[in-house]
Amino acid sequence: MSPSSRRRFLQSGAALTAFGFDLRPAQAAVRELKISRTTQTHSVCPYCAVGCSVVIHTLGDKARNVKPAVVHIEGDPESPINRGTLCPKGISLKEFVNSPRRLTRPLYRAPGAKDWTPISWEEAFTKMAARIKKSRDAGFKAKDDQGRTVNRLDNIAMIGGCTDANEVNFLMSKFRFGLGILPYENQARL
Repeated sequence: MSPSSRRRFLQSGAALTAFGFDLRPAQAAVRELKISRTTQTHSVCPYCAVGCSVVIHTLGDKARNVKPAVVHIEGDPESPINRGTLCPKGISLKEFVNSPRRLTRPLYRAPGAKDWTPISWEEAFTKMAARIKKSRDAGFKAKDDQGRTVNRLDNIAMIGGCTDANEVNFLMSKFRFGLGILPYENQARL
């Protein structure tokens, strides 16, 4: 049997009944056991600008005193973009989410220090705001060389992500134009 005819045989579903057994109920039961009692959350894969839809299955998120855990991530079969498929990086999302090395809080390394130390989100936002203000004060140009009003900031650039929603991109645009930031790159092509 050629590889293409084997593929057609398997895709047709004939293999499920080929040996005198109807394996479809067993196949459905396996799928049911894999994700039973989970909460489904629809999201977007964060790796590239394609924007593949994923379904994240979590356990324990509705129970008291239980830390929710991601138990399965799969491509969303309802998505017109990826139709339920994921690339190798997308398939590894569960390992990324559950990795003990994943950063879940801001870290700060003081000038000259060798180690990173955890800080609170409030402290991180305060530090970022102070640095943005300092850079804006140092690099803001109200007028260009010909005396025209430009109100721009060339010493700060901004980067957007591929999974940013339209609303996030709108707010980022308002933020950067409010500061006068012109250099901007975003890999989103949706």
